[in-house]
This record gives sequence, structure tokens and C-alpha cells, in this order.
Amino acid sequence: MKKLYIDRVTVSGYTYLIAVGDHGLAFVGSHNSEDELHHFIPNAQFLKDPAKTAPYKTALKNLLLGKSQQFTLPIEFEGTPFQNAVWHALQTIPYGKTTTYSALAEKIGRPTATRAVANAVGRNSNQIVVPCHRVLRKDGSLGGYHGGLPLKRDLLALEARVKNA
Repeated sequence: MKKLYIDRVTVSGYTYLIAVGDHGLAFVGSHNSEDELHHFIPNAQFLKDPAKTAPYKTALKNLLLGKSQQFTLPIEFEGTPFQNAVWHALQTIPYGKTTTYSALAEKIGRPTATRAVANAVGRNSNQIVVPCHRVLRKDGSLGGYHGGLPLKRDLLALEARVKNA
């Protein structure tokens, strides 16, 4: 059974649940976090160890406060090869910029897989640090976000402020 070390981080009125595995950050969630955690990683043992989670909490706080523009600690990806390709492509979207689901599909060499790309984006268990909030619909509207649309708006606004400062 996979062991995950869990903790909470509160920044700017949002409380996030994080889960750290043996190889890096495995989960960041904000809305209905415990339900999401069990949905994304169903068969795990959840433990408390502040020493294991402390560097991840600090890095997430720095990102959410605009003190850093990149999450540099290890991240665990647990998905299909297609999902992993999408999640790695998400990490290449520059801070403060957005892209579309169709552009992301092009980027991974699957131009006709826009819907599958959107589904993979929605299965990203590391929201914020694997920046799925930077993906918009082709018409420029926000689309969905498993952290909730208010959080997506706030994250995009934060990044715009930091980039323009």
C-alpha cells in the first residue's frame, strides 16, 4: 500500500490539502480535498509527518503568494502514458500565460485529442503546481477547474499581477 504524508496549508483564504509520497508531491487539492484525495489516490495509507511535508508546504505557499513562479520540488505522477504526457506539457506553460485545450493537444502531438486532453487535465492530482488553471477553452472562457472557478480566477489574477509587477 502506498504511503502518503498529508498536511494542510492555508493561503489567501483557501485551505489546501497536500499529500507527499516517497518520490515527491502526489496531491494538492482545495475544494472537498479529502474526497478528491481518495478519488485521485484511492489505495493509500495516510500518515502525518510534518518533517516530510514542511518543504512542500513552504514551496506551495511561496507559489501562492507570488514569491516564486515555479514549483521546483519533485512531483509524483500516477497516470496513463497519455495523462503523463499532458501533465508534463502543462508544466511547460509559462507562469502568467495561458493556453487552450486544443493547443495542448497539438503540443503533445495529438491534435485530434482535444477532449481526451481536457479529461487528462481534469485528472491532474497536483493542481496549481502542475498548472492546469492556465488552460482555457478555445473561446477564451475559463472552462472547468476541480479547485473551483473562483480559485482558477484568483490564480490567474495572481500570476498576472506578479508578471506585471
